[in-house]
Amino acid sequence: MSFLGRGCGRCSPQVNVFAKRSFKSLKFPGESLDDITSPALIHGIHVFHCPDEVGIVAKLSECIASKGGNILNADIFVPEKENVFYSRSEFVFDPAKWPRLQMDEDFSKLSKTFNAMKSVVRVPSRDPKYKIAVFASKQDHCLADLLHGWQDKRLPVDITAVISNHDRGPNTHVMRFLERHGIPYHFLDTNKEDKNEGDILNLVKGTDFLVLARYMQILSKNFLQSYGKDIINIHHGLLPSFKGGNPSKQAFDAGVKLIGATTHFVTEELDEGPIIEQMVERVSHRDNLRSFVQKSENLEKQCLAKAIKSYCELRVLPYEKNKTVVF
Repeated sequence: MSFLGRGCGRCSPQVNVFAKRSFKSLKFPGESLDDITSPALIHGIHVFHCPDEVGIVAKLSECIASKGGNILNADIFVPEKENVFYSRSEFVFDPAKWPRLQMDEDFSKLSKTFNAMKSVVRVPSRDPKYKIAVFASKQDHCLADLLHGWQDKRLPVDITAVISNHDRGPNTHVMRFLERHGIPYHFLDTNKEDKNEGDILNLVKGTDFLVLARYMQILSKNFLQSYGKDIINIHHGLLPSFKGGNPSKQAFDAGVKLIGATTHFVTEELDEGPIIEQMVERVSHRDNLRSFVQKSENLEKQCLAKAIKSYCELRVLPYEKNKTVVF
């Protein structure tokens, strides 16, 4: 079914659509969008979530094409038996012909036309990177991996602070890294009676979302409501199995043959938030607890980094009460 087919009738429940174009415009693995477009053109991303009706795709396409933009690829999802539409489009455009503010206005009009629940556009090369604070307890593997991912520009974020309930020594790898790059480290001693959530809220003002990189504290309902933005957590287990503390040992003791890691949004219910990413690896009777944990930690690092990247690339959308669409 063609990309414009959504403007003419119903489509199948899930369609991946690629516009027909010349051989030179095709994107090959390892090739950046800058390699395949004119130097004058830059890359934009738009996601749309609205009640389903005939003509949405046609209007989205018209909005971009009428300003000289060109759609490189688009993902569309219309759940069976549900009156809801999801899309994510990548396109190129000339900023001289389609200024950023005008782009926002055009997509805003489209959003009002279709009563959209979500309509977000980003221009990665022009828009500010997402500002995040990273929370971590004693274990360093996820935190260190995120810091190196940020340093290598693999993660499109700016880390404004690291917040921990563990007092790291000044000569540790993490502390030397943070000092070298000017990222503040905040140690806040917590206990059951006082989790210092008021201080934490002050520290995370101005962030776009938070990342819990093995932060072994439960954030209260009050905190979640006061912060009011997304919080992403890595759980060292394949949810919904082995919830709560020490899931690696739980899984080891259960003799599982597959271990996993789960990245999910934080909600008031412990380890029950919508899942963004999951990864698995096979284990066997030959693994001892040490090798079991090592494999688990590697999965956690990969799973968390991929989820953050997907989130920043506008690939993650809410679906039903407790699910996500991940394009």
